[in-house]
Amino acid sequence: MAASSAYAANLPAVPEWLNKGDNAWQLTAATFVGIQSMPGLVVLYGSIVKKKWAVNSAFMALYAYASSLLVWVLVGFRMAFGERLLPFWGKAGVALSQGYLVRRASLSATAHGDTPRTQPFYPEATLVLFQFEFAAITLVLLAGSVLGRMNIKAWMAFTPLWLLFSYTVGAFSLWGGGFLYHWGVIDYSGGYVIHLSSGVAGFTAAYWGRYCGNARVRTASQIHNKVGPRLKSDRERFSPNNILLMIAGGGLLWMGWAGFNGGAPYSANITASMAVLNTNVSAATSLLTWTCLDVIFFKKPSVIGAVQGMMTGLVCITPGAGLVQTWAAVIMGIFAGSIPWFTMMILHKKSALLMKVDDTLAVFHTHAVAGLLGGILTGLLATPELMEIESPVPGLRGTFYGGGIKQLGKQLAGAAFVVAWNVVVTSLILLAISLVVPLRMPDDQLMIGDDAAHGEEAYALWGDGEKFDATRHDTARVGGGMEREGSAEQQLAGMGARGVTIQL
Repeated sequence: MAASSAYAANLPAVPEWLNKGDNAWQLTAATFVGIQSMPGLVVLYGSIVKKKWAVNSAFMALYAYASSLLVWVLVGFRMAFGERLLPFWGKAGVALSQGYLVRRASLSATAHGDTPRTQPFYPEATLVLFQFEFAAITLVLLAGSVLGRMNIKAWMAFTPLWLLFSYTVGAFSLWGGGFLYHWGVIDYSGGYVIHLSSGVAGFTAAYWGRYCGNARVRTASQIHNKVGPRLKSDRERFSPNNILLMIAGGGLLWMGWAGFNGGAPYSANITASMAVLNTNVSAATSLLTWTCLDVIFFKKPSVIGAVQGMMTGLVCITPGAGLVQTWAAVIMGIFAGSIPWFTMMILHKKSALLMKVDDTLAVFHTHAVAGLLGGILTGLLATPELMEIESPVPGLRGTFYGGGIKQLGKQLAGAAFVVAWNVVVTSLILLAISLVVPLRMPDDQLMIGDDAAHGEEAYALWGDGEKFDATRHDTARVGGGMEREGSAEQQLAGMGARGVTIQL
Protein backbone atom coordinates (compact mmCIF):
# COMPACT_ATOMS: atom_id res chain seq x y z
CA MET A 1 0.00 0.00 0.00
CA ALA A 2 2.80 2.40 0.87
CA ALA A 3 4.57 1.74 -2.43
CA SER A 4 1.30 2.25 -4.31
CA SER A 5 0.46 5.53 -2.60
CA ALA A 6 4.00 6.78 -3.20
CA TYR A 7 3.22 6.75 -6.93
CA ALA A 8 -0.28 8.22 -6.69
CA ALA A 9 -1.36 10.36 -9.61
CA ASN A 10 -2.12 13.39 -7.44
CA LEU A 11 1.44 13.84 -6.20
CA PRO A 12 3.28 16.95 -7.51
CA ALA A 13 5.65 14.76 -9.55
CA VAL A 14 2.66 13.40 -11.48
CA PRO A 15 0.17 16.26 -11.94
CA GLU A 16 -3.26 15.61 -13.46
CA TRP A 17 -2.29 16.96 -16.86
CA LEU A 18 0.80 14.73 -17.22
CA ASN A 19 0.50 11.76 -19.57
CA LYS A 20 3.28 9.39 -18.64
CA GLY A 21 3.24 7.64 -22.01
CA ASP A 22 3.56 10.89 -23.95
CA ASN A 23 6.29 12.14 -21.64
CA ALA A 24 8.25 8.89 -21.85
CA TRP A 25 8.00 8.78 -25.64
CA GLN A 26 8.95 12.42 -26.03
CA LEU A 27 12.07 12.01 -23.89
CA THR A 28 12.93 8.86 -25.85
CA ALA A 29 12.40 10.66 -29.15
CA ALA A 30 14.61 13.52 -27.98
CA THR A 31 17.33 11.00 -27.15
CA PHE A 32 17.00 9.42 -30.60
CA VAL A 33 17.41 12.81 -32.27
CA GLY A 34 20.39 13.55 -30.04
CA ILE A 35 22.00 10.26 -31.09
CA GLN A 36 21.70 11.43 -34.70
CA SER A 37 24.11 14.24 -33.88
CA MET A 38 26.06 12.63 -31.05
CA PRO A 39 27.51 10.29 -32.18
CA GLY A 40 25.78 9.86 -35.55
CA LEU A 41 26.95 12.88 -37.53
CA VAL A 42 30.15 13.18 -35.50
CA VAL A 43 31.10 9.68 -36.68
CA LEU A 44 29.80 10.28 -40.20
CA TYR A 45 31.71 13.54 -40.63
CA GLY A 46 34.88 12.19 -39.06
CA SER A 47 34.94 9.23 -41.45
CA ILE A 48 33.55 10.63 -44.72
CA VAL A 49 36.31 13.23 -45.08
CA LYS A 50 40.02 12.90 -45.81
CA LYS A 51 42.11 11.53 -42.95
CA LYS A 52 43.77 14.88 -42.38
CA TRP A 53 40.35 16.49 -41.68
CA ALA A 54 38.81 13.74 -39.52
CA VAL A 55 39.33 15.43 -36.16
CA ASN A 56 38.38 18.93 -37.33
CA SER A 57 35.19 17.75 -39.03
CA ALA A 58 34.06 15.69 -36.06
CA PHE A 59 34.85 18.54 -33.67
CA MET A 60 32.84 21.06 -35.69
CA ALA A 61 29.81 18.82 -35.20
CA LEU A 62 30.61 18.26 -31.52
CA TYR A 63 31.05 21.98 -30.84
CA ALA A 64 27.87 22.95 -32.67
CA TYR A 65 25.88 20.49 -30.56
CA ALA A 66 27.28 21.68 -27.24
CA SER A 67 27.18 25.42 -27.93
CA SER A 68 23.59 25.24 -29.17
CA LEU A 69 22.30 23.94 -25.85
CA LEU A 70 23.41 26.91 -23.76
CA VAL A 71 22.14 29.42 -26.31
CA TRP A 72 18.87 27.49 -26.51
CA VAL A 73 18.05 27.54 -22.79
CA LEU A 74 19.29 31.12 -22.32
CA VAL A 75 17.21 32.76 -25.06
CA GLY A 76 16.71 30.58 -28.12
CA PHE A 77 13.82 28.33 -27.09
CA ARG A 78 11.44 31.15 -26.25
CA MET A 79 12.42 33.05 -29.40
CA ALA A 80 11.28 29.98 -31.35
CA PHE A 81 8.34 28.76 -29.24
CA GLY A 82 7.43 31.56 -26.84
CA GLU A 83 5.04 34.48 -27.00
CA ARG A 84 4.77 36.40 -30.25
CA LEU A 85 7.04 39.41 -30.70
CA LEU A 86 6.79 39.72 -34.48
CA PRO A 87 4.86 37.64 -37.05
CA PHE A 88 8.05 35.61 -37.56
CA TRP A 89 9.73 35.80 -34.16
CA GLY A 90 9.02 35.09 -30.50
CA LYS A 91 10.02 37.06 -27.42
CA ALA A 92 13.43 36.15 -26.02
CA GLY A 93 13.60 34.76 -22.52
CA VAL A 94 15.35 32.19 -20.36
CA ALA A 95 14.22 28.58 -19.99
CA LEU A 96 16.13 27.76 -16.82
CA SER A 97 13.88 28.29 -13.80
CA GLN A 98 11.99 25.54 -12.04
CA GLY A 99 8.73 27.44 -12.20
CA TYR A 100 8.92 27.64 -15.99
CA LEU A 101 10.22 24.15 -16.71
CA VAL A 102 7.92 22.03 -14.49
CA ARG A 103 4.65 23.59 -15.67
CA ARG A 104 2.64 22.07 -18.51
CA ALA A 105 4.22 22.69 -21.92
CA SER A 106 2.48 25.34 -23.97
CA LEU A 107 3.08 27.04 -27.30
CA SER A 108 1.20 30.22 -26.57
CA ALA A 109 1.53 31.80 -30.02
CA THR A 110 -0.22 28.86 -31.71
CA ALA A 111 -3.59 30.14 -30.43
CA HIS A 112 -5.26 32.22 -33.13
CA GLY A 113 -8.97 32.73 -33.74
CA ASP A 114 -10.59 29.31 -33.67
CA THR A 115 -7.19 27.60 -33.61
CA PRO A 116 -6.50 26.30 -30.08
CA ARG A 117 -3.21 26.67 -28.32
CA THR A 118 -0.93 23.63 -28.56
CA GLN A 119 -0.44 22.11 -25.09
CA PRO A 120 1.30 18.72 -24.93
CA PHE A 121 0.66 16.53 -21.87
CA TYR A 122 4.11 16.85 -20.35
CA PRO A 123 6.28 19.54 -18.74
CA GLU A 124 7.96 22.40 -20.54
CA ALA A 125 11.36 20.86 -19.77
CA THR A 126 10.56 17.94 -22.08
CA LEU A 127 9.60 20.26 -24.92
CA VAL A 128 12.71 22.40 -24.39
CA LEU A 129 14.94 19.32 -24.65
CA PHE A 130 13.17 17.86 -27.68
CA GLN A 131 13.27 21.08 -29.65
CA PHE A 132 16.89 21.69 -28.70
CA GLU A 133 17.87 18.47 -30.45
CA PHE A 134 16.27 19.79 -33.64
CA ALA A 135 18.07 23.12 -33.38
CA ALA A 136 21.43 21.44 -32.74
CA ILE A 137 21.24 19.00 -35.63
CA THR A 138 20.40 21.84 -38.02
CA LEU A 139 23.73 23.49 -37.26
CA VAL A 140 25.56 20.18 -37.47
CA LEU A 141 24.09 19.58 -40.93
CA LEU A 142 25.06 23.09 -42.01
CA ALA A 143 28.67 22.37 -41.03
CA GLY A 144 28.87 19.78 -43.79
CA SER A 145 29.04 22.54 -46.40
CA VAL A 146 32.17 24.21 -45.02
CA LEU A 147 34.28 21.29 -43.81
CA GLY A 148 37.94 21.24 -44.75
CA ARG A 149 38.76 24.95 -44.70
CA MET A 150 36.66 27.07 -42.30
CA ASN A 151 38.57 28.58 -39.40
CA ILE A 152 37.39 26.77 -36.28
CA LYS A 153 37.31 30.05 -34.33
CA ALA A 154 35.00 31.55 -36.93
CA TRP A 155 32.77 28.48 -36.64
CA MET A 156 32.68 28.90 -32.88
CA ALA A 157 31.32 32.43 -33.37
CA PHE A 158 29.00 31.47 -36.21
CA THR A 159 26.97 28.75 -34.45
CA PRO A 160 25.29 30.86 -31.71
CA LEU A 161 24.62 33.77 -34.07
CA TRP A 162 23.02 31.61 -36.74
CA LEU A 163 20.91 29.78 -34.19
CA LEU A 164 19.56 33.05 -32.80
CA PHE A 165 19.02 35.01 -36.00
CA SER A 166 18.11 32.30 -38.49
CA TYR A 167 16.92 29.06 -36.91
CA THR A 168 14.59 30.64 -34.36
CA VAL A 169 12.88 32.64 -37.12
CA GLY A 170 12.12 29.57 -39.20
CA ALA A 171 11.02 27.56 -36.17
CA PHE A 172 8.67 30.25 -34.89
CA SER A 173 7.25 31.05 -38.31
CA LEU A 174 6.38 27.44 -39.17
CA TRP A 175 5.98 25.70 -35.79
CA GLY A 176 5.76 28.18 -32.94
CA GLY A 177 2.70 30.11 -34.08
CA GLY A 178 4.15 32.51 -36.63
CA PHE A 179 2.54 33.76 -39.81
CA LEU A 180 3.39 30.69 -41.94
CA TYR A 181 1.95 28.38 -39.27
CA HIS A 182 -1.39 30.16 -39.20
CA TRP A 183 -1.46 30.61 -42.97
CA GLY A 184 -1.35 26.84 -43.34
CA VAL A 185 2.13 26.05 -44.69
CA ILE A 186 2.73 22.38 -43.91
CA ASP A 187 6.07 21.33 -42.44
CA TYR A 188 5.44 18.32 -40.25
CA SER A 189 8.94 17.80 -38.84
CA GLY A 190 11.48 20.13 -40.41
CA GLY A 191 11.75 19.78 -44.17
CA TYR A 192 11.85 23.58 -44.29
CA VAL A 193 12.84 24.56 -40.73
CA ILE A 194 15.81 22.18 -40.59
CA HIS A 195 16.81 20.81 -43.97
CA LEU A 196 16.01 23.60 -46.42
CA SER A 197 17.47 26.18 -44.04
CA SER A 198 20.69 24.26 -43.34
CA GLY A 199 21.20 23.43 -47.02
CA VAL A 200 20.66 27.01 -48.17
CA ALA A 201 22.72 28.53 -45.35
CA GLY A 202 25.58 26.11 -45.97
CA PHE A 203 25.51 26.80 -49.70
CA THR A 204 25.46 30.54 -48.99
CA ALA A 205 28.50 30.29 -46.73
CA ALA A 206 30.36 28.36 -49.41
CA TYR A 207 29.15 30.74 -52.14
CA TRP A 208 30.61 33.85 -50.57
CA GLY A 209 33.95 32.13 -50.56
CA ARG A 210 33.98 31.28 -54.25
CA TYR A 211 36.47 32.62 -56.80
CA CYS A 212 34.51 34.59 -59.37
CA GLY A 213 35.57 34.05 -62.97
CA ASN A 214 39.15 35.08 -63.60
CA ALA A 215 39.19 37.65 -60.81
CA ARG A 216 40.89 35.54 -58.20
CA VAL A 217 41.20 36.77 -54.64
CA ARG A 218 44.78 37.93 -54.27
CA THR A 219 45.61 39.31 -50.84
CA ALA A 220 45.82 37.25 -47.67
CA SER A 221 43.32 39.49 -45.89
CA GLN A 222 40.81 39.12 -48.72
CA ILE A 223 41.23 35.36 -48.74
CA HIS A 224 40.76 35.02 -45.00
CA ASN A 225 37.64 37.22 -45.06
CA LYS A 226 35.97 34.49 -47.10
CA VAL A 227 35.36 30.86 -46.29
CA GLY A 228 36.62 30.03 -49.76
CA PRO A 229 36.85 26.67 -51.49
CA ARG A 230 39.02 23.84 -50.26
CA LEU A 231 42.51 23.49 -51.64
CA LYS A 232 42.59 22.26 -55.20
CA SER A 233 44.12 18.97 -54.10
CA ASP A 234 41.31 18.44 -51.59
CA ARG A 235 38.59 19.24 -54.10
CA GLU A 236 40.03 16.87 -56.67
CA ARG A 237 40.53 14.02 -54.22
CA PHE A 238 38.47 13.94 -51.02
CA SER A 239 37.86 10.27 -50.42
CA PRO A 240 36.53 8.97 -47.07
CA ASN A 241 39.12 7.79 -44.58
CA ASN A 242 36.85 5.02 -43.26
CA ILE A 243 33.83 3.89 -45.29
CA LEU A 244 32.73 1.32 -42.70
CA LEU A 245 32.52 4.00 -40.00
CA MET A 246 30.72 6.23 -42.49
CA ILE A 247 28.05 3.55 -42.87
CA ALA A 248 27.84 3.20 -39.08
CA GLY A 249 27.32 6.95 -38.71
CA GLY A 250 24.69 6.87 -41.44
CA GLY A 251 22.98 3.96 -39.70
CA LEU A 252 22.75 5.93 -36.45
CA LEU A 253 21.24 8.78 -38.43
CA TRP A 254 18.64 6.48 -40.03
CA MET A 255 17.62 4.77 -36.79
CA GLY A 256 17.57 8.07 -34.92
CA TRP A 257 15.09 9.47 -37.43
CA ALA A 258 12.40 7.47 -35.63
CA GLY A 259 12.62 10.10 -32.90
CA PHE A 260 13.01 12.90 -35.42
CA ASN A 261 9.66 12.24 -37.12
CA GLY A 262 8.01 10.09 -34.46
CA GLY A 263 8.33 12.84 -31.86
CA ALA A 264 6.92 15.62 -34.03
CA PRO A 265 3.25 15.10 -32.99
CA TYR A 266 4.26 15.85 -29.36
CA SER A 267 2.37 12.68 -28.43
CA ALA A 268 2.58 8.89 -28.60
CA ASN A 269 -0.37 8.71 -30.98
CA ILE A 270 -1.42 7.29 -34.36
CA THR A 271 0.45 10.01 -36.23
CA ALA A 272 3.70 9.00 -34.56
CA SER A 273 3.22 5.40 -35.68
CA MET A 274 2.51 6.43 -39.26
CA ALA A 275 5.48 8.78 -39.24
CA VAL A 276 8.01 6.19 -38.11
CA LEU A 277 6.81 3.62 -40.64
CA ASN A 278 6.73 6.13 -43.50
CA THR A 279 10.19 7.38 -42.58
CA ASN A 280 11.73 3.95 -42.93
CA VAL A 281 9.84 3.14 -46.13
CA SER A 282 10.93 6.37 -47.81
CA ALA A 283 14.56 5.98 -46.74
CA ALA A 284 14.78 2.41 -48.03
CA THR A 285 13.07 3.29 -51.33
CA SER A 286 15.32 6.28 -51.90
CA LEU A 287 18.49 4.31 -51.11
CA LEU A 288 17.52 1.62 -53.62
CA THR A 289 16.55 4.18 -56.26
CA TRP A 290 19.85 6.05 -55.91
CA THR A 291 21.82 2.79 -56.04
CA CYS A 292 19.98 1.60 -59.16
CA LEU A 293 20.70 4.89 -60.91
CA ASP A 294 24.38 4.55 -60.02
CA VAL A 295 24.42 1.05 -61.52
CA ILE A 296 22.57 2.13 -64.67
CA PHE A 297 24.71 5.16 -65.40
CA PHE A 298 28.07 4.32 -63.77
CA LYS A 299 27.99 0.49 -63.99
CA LYS A 300 28.60 -0.11 -60.28
CA PRO A 301 26.86 0.67 -56.99
CA SER A 302 28.46 3.35 -54.82
CA VAL A 303 28.43 2.93 -51.05
CA ILE A 304 28.75 6.70 -50.59
CA GLY A 305 25.88 7.10 -53.04
CA ALA A 306 23.76 4.65 -51.05
CA VAL A 307 24.30 6.69 -47.88
CA GLN A 308 23.38 9.85 -49.77
CA GLY A 309 20.26 8.18 -51.09
CA MET A 310 19.31 7.10 -47.60
CA MET A 311 19.77 10.68 -46.45
CA THR A 312 17.63 12.22 -49.19
CA GLY A 313 14.87 9.71 -48.48
CA LEU A 314 14.85 10.67 -44.81
CA VAL A 315 14.88 14.37 -45.60
CA CYS A 316 12.17 14.21 -48.26
CA ILE A 317 9.65 12.36 -46.09
CA THR A 318 10.23 14.66 -43.09
CA PRO A 319 7.79 17.46 -44.09
CA GLY A 320 4.96 14.95 -44.40
CA ALA A 321 5.97 11.79 -42.51
CA GLY A 322 2.85 11.69 -40.33
CA LEU A 323 0.56 13.25 -42.91
CA VAL A 324 0.75 10.96 -45.95
CA GLN A 325 -0.21 7.37 -46.63
CA THR A 326 2.52 4.74 -46.83
CA TRP A 327 2.08 4.24 -50.56
CA ALA A 328 2.78 7.96 -50.86
CA ALA A 329 5.97 7.44 -48.82
CA VAL A 330 7.12 5.01 -51.52
CA ILE A 331 6.48 7.64 -54.20
CA MET A 332 8.32 10.26 -52.16
CA GLY A 333 11.23 7.84 -51.75
CA ILE A 334 11.43 7.35 -55.52
CA PHE A 335 11.53 11.09 -56.10
CA ALA A 336 14.02 11.52 -53.23
CA GLY A 337 16.38 8.99 -54.77
CA SER A 338 16.18 10.43 -58.28
CA ILE A 339 15.74 14.24 -58.22
CA PRO A 340 18.66 14.97 -55.83
CA TRP A 341 20.68 12.31 -57.68
CA PHE A 342 20.08 14.24 -60.91
CA THR A 343 20.94 17.63 -59.39
CA MET A 344 24.11 16.23 -57.81
CA MET A 345 25.41 13.89 -60.51
CA ILE A 346 24.21 15.61 -63.70
CA LEU A 347 23.06 19.19 -63.16
CA HIS A 348 25.92 20.04 -60.81
CA LYS A 349 28.45 19.28 -63.54
CA LYS A 350 26.62 21.47 -66.06
CA SER A 351 25.82 24.48 -63.88
CA ALA A 352 28.49 27.18 -63.70
CA LEU A 353 27.18 28.39 -60.32
CA LEU A 354 27.11 24.94 -58.72
CA MET A 355 30.57 24.16 -60.02
CA LYS A 356 31.99 27.35 -58.51
CA VAL A 357 30.54 26.76 -55.04
CA ASP A 358 32.50 24.26 -52.95
CA ASP A 359 29.80 22.56 -50.87
CA THR A 360 31.99 19.91 -49.22
CA LEU A 361 29.41 17.22 -48.48
CA ALA A 362 26.81 18.34 -51.04
CA VAL A 363 24.45 19.52 -48.29
CA PHE A 364 22.62 21.66 -50.84
CA HIS A 365 21.57 18.57 -52.79
CA THR A 366 20.92 16.16 -49.92
CA HIS A 367 19.10 18.65 -47.68
CA ALA A 368 18.00 21.80 -49.50
CA VAL A 369 16.84 20.07 -52.68
CA ALA A 370 15.40 17.06 -50.84
CA GLY A 371 13.73 19.27 -48.22
CA LEU A 372 12.11 21.49 -50.83
CA LEU A 373 11.02 18.42 -52.79
CA GLY A 374 9.46 16.94 -49.66
CA GLY A 375 7.59 20.14 -48.88
CA ILE A 376 6.11 20.26 -52.37
CA LEU A 377 5.13 16.57 -52.35
CA THR A 378 3.57 16.97 -48.91
CA GLY A 379 1.48 19.81 -50.28
CA LEU A 380 0.26 17.39 -52.92
CA LEU A 381 -0.16 14.18 -50.88
CA ALA A 382 -1.15 15.15 -47.31
CA THR A 383 -4.45 13.46 -46.43
CA PRO A 384 -7.25 15.39 -44.69
CA GLU A 385 -7.75 12.62 -42.09
CA LEU A 386 -4.13 12.64 -40.93
CA MET A 387 -3.96 16.43 -41.12
CA GLU A 388 -6.99 16.65 -38.83
CA ILE A 389 -5.25 14.46 -36.25
CA GLU A 390 -1.97 16.36 -36.40
CA SER A 391 -2.64 19.99 -37.20
CA PRO A 392 -4.69 22.37 -35.04
CA VAL A 393 -5.13 24.54 -38.15
CA PRO A 394 -8.49 23.39 -39.59
CA GLY A 395 -9.10 22.41 -43.20
CA LEU A 396 -5.55 21.64 -44.35
CA ARG A 397 -5.15 18.96 -47.01
CA GLY A 398 -2.98 18.16 -50.00
CA THR A 399 -3.77 19.24 -53.52
CA PHE A 400 -4.71 15.66 -54.51
CA TYR A 401 -7.30 15.58 -51.70
CA GLY A 402 -9.10 18.79 -52.53
CA GLY A 403 -6.54 21.31 -51.32
CA GLY A 404 -6.30 22.81 -54.77
CA ILE A 405 -3.45 24.79 -56.21
CA LYS A 406 -3.70 27.11 -53.20
CA GLN A 407 -1.97 24.63 -50.89
CA LEU A 408 0.84 24.08 -53.37
CA GLY A 409 1.24 27.86 -53.60
CA LYS A 410 1.51 28.09 -49.83
CA GLN A 411 4.22 25.42 -49.82
CA LEU A 412 6.24 27.29 -52.42
CA ALA A 413 5.77 30.63 -50.68
CA GLY A 414 6.89 29.16 -47.35
CA ALA A 415 9.99 27.73 -49.00
CA ALA A 416 10.73 31.09 -50.63
CA PHE A 417 10.64 32.82 -47.24
CA VAL A 418 13.01 30.28 -45.68
CA VAL A 419 15.43 30.53 -48.62
CA ALA A 420 15.44 34.34 -48.72
CA TRP A 421 15.85 34.74 -44.95
CA ASN A 422 18.75 32.30 -44.78
CA VAL A 423 20.61 33.80 -47.74
CA VAL A 424 20.43 37.30 -46.25
CA VAL A 425 21.03 36.47 -42.59
CA THR A 426 23.82 33.95 -43.22
CA SER A 427 25.61 36.47 -45.42
CA LEU A 428 25.34 39.21 -42.79
CA ILE A 429 26.56 36.93 -39.99
CA LEU A 430 29.61 35.87 -41.99
CA LEU A 431 30.36 39.48 -42.88
CA ALA A 432 30.21 40.50 -39.23
CA ILE A 433 32.45 37.64 -38.10
CA SER A 434 34.98 38.34 -40.84
CA LEU A 435 35.56 41.79 -39.34
CA VAL A 436 36.86 40.14 -36.18
CA VAL A 437 38.08 36.62 -37.02
CA PRO A 438 39.35 35.23 -40.34
CA LEU A 439 36.74 32.93 -41.84
CA ARG A 440 39.29 30.70 -43.52
CA MET A 441 42.39 28.89 -42.35
CA PRO A 442 45.67 29.93 -44.00
CA ASP A 443 46.79 27.74 -46.90
CA ASP A 444 49.78 26.39 -45.00
CA GLN A 445 47.42 25.08 -42.31
CA LEU A 446 45.05 23.73 -44.94
CA MET A 447 47.89 21.64 -46.32
CA ILE A 448 48.38 20.03 -42.90
CA GLY A 449 44.83 19.74 -41.61
CA ASP A 450 44.01 18.49 -38.12
CA ASP A 451 47.49 18.84 -36.66
CA ALA A 452 47.60 22.52 -37.64
CA ALA A 453 44.05 23.26 -36.51
CA HIS A 454 44.03 21.30 -33.24
CA GLY A 455 47.50 19.86 -32.66
CA GLU A 456 45.91 16.42 -32.86
CA GLU A 457 45.51 13.70 -35.44
CA ALA A 458 42.83 11.05 -35.88
CA TYR A 459 45.17 8.10 -36.33
CA ALA A 460 48.57 8.04 -34.59
CA LEU A 461 50.27 5.37 -36.70
CA TRP A 462 54.04 4.95 -36.84
CA GLY A 463 55.28 5.97 -40.26
CA ASP A 464 52.13 8.03 -40.87
CA GLY A 465 52.36 11.12 -38.74
CA GLU A 466 54.30 9.71 -35.78
CA LYS A 467 58.04 10.29 -35.57
CA PHE A 468 60.31 7.33 -34.85
CA ASP A 469 61.31 7.24 -31.19
CA ALA A 470 64.18 4.83 -30.43
CA THR A 471 63.32 4.78 -26.73
CA ARG A 472 59.86 3.42 -27.58
CA HIS A 473 60.65 1.17 -30.53
CA ASP A 474 64.01 -0.40 -29.59
CA THR A 475 62.59 -3.81 -28.64
CA ALA A 476 60.17 -6.08 -30.37
CA ARG A 477 58.30 -9.09 -29.10
CA VAL A 478 58.40 -12.27 -31.10
CA GLY A 479 56.54 -15.59 -30.77
CA GLY A 480 56.34 -17.28 -27.38
CA GLY A 481 56.79 -14.02 -25.45
CA MET A 482 60.54 -13.85 -26.19
CA GLU A 483 62.19 -10.43 -26.67
CA ARG A 484 64.88 -9.63 -29.18
CA GLU A 485 67.42 -7.04 -28.10
CA GLY A 486 68.82 -4.34 -30.33
CA SER A 487 67.65 -1.25 -32.13
CA ALA A 488 64.69 -1.25 -34.46
CA GLU A 489 66.98 -0.31 -37.36
CA GLN A 490 69.17 -3.36 -36.67
CA GLN A 491 66.14 -5.63 -36.49
CA LEU A 492 64.76 -4.28 -39.76
CA ALA A 493 68.16 -4.69 -41.38
CA GLY A 494 68.34 -8.29 -40.17
CA MET A 495 64.85 -9.05 -41.42
CA GLY A 496 65.75 -7.53 -44.77
CA ALA A 497 68.88 -9.68 -44.94
CA ARG A 498 66.69 -12.77 -44.45
CA GLY A 499 64.65 -11.83 -47.46
CA VAL A 500 61.68 -10.25 -45.64
CA THR A 501 60.30 -7.26 -47.51
CA ILE A 502 59.65 -4.24 -45.36
CA GLN A 503 57.38 -1.39 -46.42
CA LEU A 504 57.19 1.80 -44.40
